[in-house]
Parts: sequence; structure tokens; C-alpha cells
Amino acid sequence: MLKKLLYFIFLLEILFPTLIKAQDISLFTQINGRYDFTFIGNTLNPSENTNFSPTFLYTQSSANLTLSSNDRIERAYLYWAGSGAGDTQIKLNGIDISPDQLSTVNGTFSNFTYFSAFKDITTFVQSTGNGTYTLSDFDINSLVSTYASNATQFAGWAILVVYENPSLTLNQINIYQGLEALSPNPNAIPPLIDTMTIQLNNLYLISNTGAKIGFIAWEGDRFIQVSERLSFSANGTTNILSNPINPSNNAFNGTNTETNATNLYNMDLDVYSIENYIVPGTTSATVSLQSGQDYVMLNTVVTKLNSQLPDATIVLENPTSTCNSREVTIDFTVSNLNSTEILQANTPITFYIGTQAITTTYTQSIIPIGGSENGTITLTIPTTIPLTFTLTAVVDDTGNGSGIRPELIETNNSFQIEIELTVAPTFNPLENLTSCNLGLTRGLFDFSNYSELVKTNLSDIVSFHESYNDAVQNINPITNSSNYEAITTPKEIFIRIDNSCFSITSFLLLTENCPPIVYNAVSPNNDTTNDTFFIDGLRDVFVNFELLIYNRWGKHLWTGNNNKPDWDGYIQDGVSSTIAPDGTYYYILYLNDPNYPEPLTGYLYINK
Repeated sequence: MLKKLLYFIFLLEILFPTLIKAQDISLFTQINGRYDFTFIGNTLNPSENTNFSPTFLYTQSSANLTLSSNDRIERAYLYWAGSGAGDTQIKLNGIDISPDQLSTVNGTFSNFTYFSAFKDITTFVQSTGNGTYTLSDFDINSLVSTYASNATQFAGWAILVVYENPSLTLNQINIYQGLEALSPNPNAIPPLIDTMTIQLNNLYLISNTGAKIGFIAWEGDRFIQVSERLSFSANGTTNILSNPINPSNNAFNGTNTETNATNLYNMDLDVYSIENYIVPGTTSATVSLQSGQDYVMLNTVVTKLNSQLPDATIVLENPTSTCNSREVTIDFTVSNLNSTEILQANTPITFYIGTQAITTTYTQSIIPIGGSENGTITLTIPTTIPLTFTLTAVVDDTGNGSGIRPELIETNNSFQIEIELTVAPTFNPLENLTSCNLGLTRGLFDFSNYSELVKTNLSDIVSFHESYNDAVQNINPITNSSNYEAITTPKEIFIRIDNSCFSITSFLLLTENCPPIVYNAVSPNNDTTNDTFFIDGLRDVFVNFELLIYNRWGKHLWTGNNNKPDWDGYIQDGVSSTIAPDGTYYYILYLNDPNYPEPLTGYLYINK
């Protein structure tokens, strides 16, 4: 079932190749642990190419993968190459394959184009396992006659397999890939030597036991031996590489040292021991290729070195801070994943802002191969640092940028994260609002526009609240800010201004005693309309008012105040009262308010 699932995943991959010109060979990936590598593959040439033959190329060929029962496939990469700009639609065991990357290079003498394609087929090979691999539908026969003019009609394929076995030593597998070519002029006399140099970095050797280097190369010819050398340089010493089927003067001769095949026409899958050419402590080496006549394309270089070292990495997550605080709490994870040795306890971790070291902490325990350790730290950010900054954590760091422990990779110890300290938003001051006293200091107010007036940042969110605690907790917002009734005044309204932090300000709702409005028509006939002498904005507003009513001859008829009902037109006459006759009457209204020192006077008309 698992195999079927992996096949299904592989079939669903829809990837478009990255198209590039000739690419310098550089480090593609590193794999650390109990690993080794091997090559399988085959040519599509029925014979070694010359100007006259072959006149056709096969469109498919096969090779066998045979690993031991304890070998677990970790990675598998497919390469296919040939004349022309590239056949990008091929099959592997009947499955359609399109490249992740397609590289081309031009020969300097012929200016012909050659290609190499790359595909990560790890899932496919893991599900297939040992057995026969057949690459098919690889057809460049339309180009054979053209490329035969300089004997460079070729096609072939290879699979690089990296596998794990618990009995292996802890090794580092370095895979370098690209597409570089040796293209000397075959007609020059004496032959001109073309040289290619590839730098192998990121090495750190503990032991030279089992050290080896492998190559995937294309278009080498068995019978061309003009100054063709493959050399390996390390620690100031250069050595010519050779093995029983690859003589020192003919490195690219159509061989596969994994199977001892000598008829891998116009391609090479070769592995060399470099135990005697490298010493513990080596951190870099150089591979050099030279040819005086043969056209050779180098695609992939693989090294296996016994490098028993940790590889510390760090990740920062979940930065948190409170409003108006310069303290940041952050989680971190130190890992020793891609390693061949434990990472010792007390490995330093330094936190930087720019070049300024903020603080240093340390791992607490030994971190095993493939393991991790979590931690949390609170950093105090200096006031000289702006609110937004980049925080960098460097593991295996002493605080001055230097490490204290040798590692497999010395360039992956840091991690950066953007931090923004939160400060309370600024706001504009607001004036108090005043409206007319509707009685006993009650008032109606519209402060809806204050939500915009208070903001200095248009993206801030504003809400109104009746208490400070409600504003702090952001609960019970006022929803009728355009028609808010304050039962008593002064009334303080609190405003919460929010972004990632919040501020609170407030303003007062006030009332004032506005001039009363006199309705001077009275019809005391109990029809509920104008039955009394009504003065709007008087009662419960001017609580100390005194109202005097006179007839037109100046006789005082009635006195009213806040404790008496409105005058209903009746005149007190001894122990009884009579209704005042229709006509004009006069009033004097003493408001007894410092803002209204003069009495209001006027007339009213009674009409029953």
C-alpha cells in the first residue's frame, strides 16, 4: 500500500524545469550521518562516437540497483544528458519524467549546444527499491548526423543514490552539481590544453578512512588520451586520480567503476578513493580536470568524508511584548539535525541587533544527533534601538561573532526575525461637550465625530465607554454616540484608541441652563392642549425661579415656583378660586440664575 501511495505522489508532481545556461559546479546539498552513495545508469550510444558512427542512438537503456537489505534509500537524483538543447519528456520505468532543472552549454570549438537535465526522484526510488530501472523515450536521433561532424553525438543517463546503513561510520555526503565543459580545439598543433577547476568547500575531516570522490561526466572518449587528467588537491598537495579502469592519462573513458564496466560509451560514472590524499582537519579541496583534445562535460561531483561533527542551528518564534515595554520574550529552538556528532551542553547563543550584542545564553543539555532543545528568553532592548528592528540569534557564538565548536557547516548558525515594540497610540485632545439642561442636569449629546477627531493614525480603532474599567477591558461600548442621553451631568466619557496597543482618554459631557421658551397662549378648558401656562426649559432647570402673574391693571394674581404646578388660569380669591376671564395678562419671571440677572417679562393670553 505504501509503495502505491508513493507512486501516486510521484505521479501527481507537476514541476516545470528551471532553464539555465552553463552553470559552475557548486554545493547542492549536504547529507550527514551513516550514509554512502552509489551510481547506476547507462549510455544510449551503441558504440563510442566517431565522425562516422554511430549513425543512430538507442531511445532506451537499463541499469540495475542492488543495495543490501540494511541499506535505506535517503536521496535519489536522476540526470540525463546528450546532444542538443534537451529532451525534456522521457520516461523512467514507464512513468513520465520532466526535469526540475535543465542546463545547456556550448562547445567553444564547434559552438554546438549540449544539455543536462536533473530530477529529484527520491520518492520514486524509495518506493521501487532494488531492481531494474529503464529510461525510455529519450530520442535525439534527429541530431545525430549534425553532431557526428565533430563526433559528439551522445546520450546517457545516471541515478545518484544516497543510502543509510547503521554499520557505516558517521559521514558527510557533499553533492556538488552544475554543468561545466572542457572544450579544447582538437585540430590545434600542438594540442591546446583546456582546464576546469572545481572548489570543494564545507569539508571537515575527522578521519580519512573510506574517503572517496565520485563523478558523473558526459562525452568522454576511450581512445582520446591527450593530456587528459583528473587531479585532486588538498592541504597543498596535488595528486592524479586513477583506478584500475581509469588510467591517470585517460580519466573519462566510458567506464563505470561501480560495475567495472568499460563500455559505458561517452559517459562516466567513476568513484575514486582519496584516503591517501586527504588528512584529518581538511576543510577544502580542489578538483581539476584537463584535456588537450577530448570534449568532456562534468555534471556532478560527490564526496564521502568521515566528518564527525555537530551542526548547530537555531530558530526564533513567538516574540511577545507588552505595551510601552522594551522587554521582548521569545521562544527559540536549537537543533543538531544534519550532524554526525552530539552538540555539547553550554553551547553559547548570542542575540544581536545589528552588530550590538544584547545578551548571551547557553544550551542546557547535550543535544543528540537529530535532536533539538527548546528555550525561552526575555531580552531588554536598549532605548537607542528603534521600535522596529531585526533580531539575530547566533548559536555557537561567544558574543563577538566567533564560534567555539567546530561544526559540519559553519554558515548556518544564525536566524533573523523582525520585531516591533508596541507603544500606546497618540491621540488628539478633545473638548468637553455642552448641551442644554433638560432638567436636573440631564442632556442629549452627539459625539459621534469624536471617533475621527481623536485619532492621529487613520488605522486606529476607536470606541466609547461609560467607565474607565470598561475602556481598559474593551467591553460595553456606547453604541448611540450620535444621540446619547446623559441622565446627570457632568458625565465623563472614556475613549479607547486601539492599534496593537491602546490608549485611553476622556472628555466631559456638560449641561447649561439655556433661555426658557415661553408659550403664551392658555386655554384652560381641560382639552389637554395649552391647559396651563407652560414655559419650556424652566422647571427642574432653573430650580429657584419665581413666576408672577398680573392682570392688565397691575393686580398680582398668582405666584409660582419649581415646587408648584403650572398656572391653570385660576385666581385664588380667599378660600376659593375663580377662573380668570379671557384677556391679556402679564408675567414677570425671576430665574434667580447668575447668568440671567434680569427678569424675563411678557404677556400671555387666556382664551377659554
